Order: sequence, then structure tokens, then C-alpha cells
Amino acid sequence: MPTVYFVDADGNQFEATVDAGTNVMEAAVENFIDGIIGECGGVMSCATCHCYVPPEWQSKIPAPSEQEEDMIDMVLDPQDNSRLSCQIEITDELDGLVVHMPKTQF
Repeated sequence: MPTVYFVDADGNQFEATVDAGTNVMEAAVENFIDGIIGECGGVMSCATCHCYVPPEWQSKIPAPSEQEEDMIDMVLDPQDNSRLSCQIEITDELDGLVVHMPKTQF
């Protein structure tokens, strides 16, 4: 089972071990990790699952869709490494994935 590491705006790290096929937003919500809300349940209509993916992981996940990019344009403090965590499906290859949560979601 892959493990995902969530880092909050203060640098605190939390981990969640989840089944492959789960998305990062679901992993956070199911493990009660603050900072990823996922109000829309993963249908890309709220962007409350905004996160930052470190450069070393960006090449290991699919590029964002045009719809995801449009939603990211609406978040507070978007960065080049911004993603919607509901759009990142966890695979065995993503074991150890690290995502950072923006300060604006706390």
C-alpha cells in the first residue's frame, strides 16, 4: 500500500497509507488530514483540494487537464507546481509522494 506524505503550511508532516487507485484528496479526507477539504468530492468544481507538488514528483504524475488548470487559476496563491489533489491518482509508483498544503486552506 502506497504512503502519501502531507506537509502543512507550518512544515508539519502527516502520512497516510492508502490503496492504489485512491486519489490524494480522498487519502487526506479519509485520514482526517487538515488542509485538504475536498468540498465537491473530487469533481473539480471547488478547488478546496489545492496542493503543491514538489519538483521531484511532478514528472511522475500526469500533467493537469485544461479543466484542472482553469480551476487552479481561481485558487489563492497558485504556483507553477499547483495541482488539485483530487486529480492525482495514487499508484504503487507514487509510494512516498509528498504534497504541500497551502496556508490559505487552514
